[in-house]
Amino acid sequence: MGASFSLLTVLVLVLLAFMGVKVAGWDPLFGVVIPYIALFVFLVGIVYRIWDWARSPVPFRIPTTCGQHKSHPWIKGNNIDNPSNISGVVIRMALEILFFRSLFRNTKTELRADPSPRLIFGENKWLWAAGLAFHWSFLFIVVRHLRFFTEPIPFFVGLVEYMDGLFEIGVPTLYMTDVVILAAVTYLFLRRVVIPQVRYISIAADYFPLFLILGVAISGVLMRHFYKVDILRVKELATGLFSFHPVTPEGIGVSFYIHLFLVSILLIYFPFSKLMHMAGVFLSPTRNMPNDNRKRRHINPWDYPVKVHTYEEYEDEFREKMKKYGIPVEKE
Repeated sequence: MGASFSLLTVLVLVLLAFMGVKVAGWDPLFGVVIPYIALFVFLVGIVYRIWDWARSPVPFRIPTTCGQHKSHPWIKGNNIDNPSNISGVVIRMALEILFFRSLFRNTKTELRADPSPRLIFGENKWLWAAGLAFHWSFLFIVVRHLRFFTEPIPFFVGLVEYMDGLFEIGVPTLYMTDVVILAAVTYLFLRRVVIPQVRYISIAADYFPLFLILGVAISGVLMRHFYKVDILRVKELATGLFSFHPVTPEGIGVSFYIHLFLVSILLIYFPFSKLMHMAGVFLSPTRNMPNDNRKRRHINPWDYPVKVHTYEEYEDEFREKMKKYGIPVEKE
């Protein structure tokens, strides 16, 4: 139900953009107004979510400890899995953000009945590979698109394009990341459909971003290789948007507006979805804190002041009764 609803929603969005541009001629709406709204919601939404997370009190160190903590000199500590200083945290976060280290070490469980019922633990490297391929491909594609918004074009954009089209397949060149992102998103979707345990816990919020990103990727590939658009006019529109002098050149093509509209919907949806893990991973207290609980004492600054009844005061109050019943006291 969730997959069908999400797919239908994306198809309706595609149809809405097609009818709005091709039939109604609302090029300024889909080319200027909606992208500006999307960018505003995206930026404000991300800033609000980060601010909301950042103001949450985390007075104690609660890192995930997957290795030996630094203690005595003769015991070797693991400063990556159980960092005790900032340098260890930086390395740990870098491995997590750039290479998905925790997902690489993820395991799957399976109950097998033959020859006897037993629980099997195994590796789950396909999920790690698909996730890594998807995120890195997405990053490369975003960097490649900077050529539409900048003049002169930064040198690293040309370098990324050269590496992406290294095999020089077809004219225009088929970028490797276009193929990889389509394959990775397809795998992530099929995984949610084929595996019963994953399908059981999947809802529309899990399927919708997959279909939306798949729609963005497919529309981009179709626009580049099948339904050509005027690149110069596309860049004129893009530079106009980012310089706050928007124009909607004639003859760009409806396929571009469909692509832009899906990207805009993705930007609007981003701050309110699970996709915010892009920013949330940096604020995860289980990973961005050194485990120095043994090195120094952490006191909660938000603790409400409470009147403490010390033992000395307790004994002063009940000393005679304690003596009467034979309870030892410190002061006679």
